[in-house]
Amino acid sequence: MSTQESASTQKYWFPAKRYGWGWGLPSAWQGWAVLVTFIALLGAGALLLRAEGSDEVPMFFIGYTAVLSAALLLICWLKGEPPSWRWGATKR
Repeated sequence: MSTQESASTQKYWFPAKRYGWGWGLPSAWQGWAVLVTFIALLGAGALLLRAEGSDEVPMFFIGYTAVLSAALLLICWLKGEPPSWRWGATKR
């Protein structure tokens, strides 16, 4: 099997958006698992950091959210369709 054939049969976890740049909702169960995990960790972090009750909590939460978001973007970049600017369906 050639490299081109394997690339064309590759199943992306996150398809490219039809309009704009980036990825849409997941198209595979692995993508949904990543998205649900991201949301669960974000919610758990909000609840745990809120329980701390100190003045530094907002900065910790911003840092925590930035790390989780960077991890999500990395997974989307590695397992998603290559992003590019799109203006809708391509004419054939």
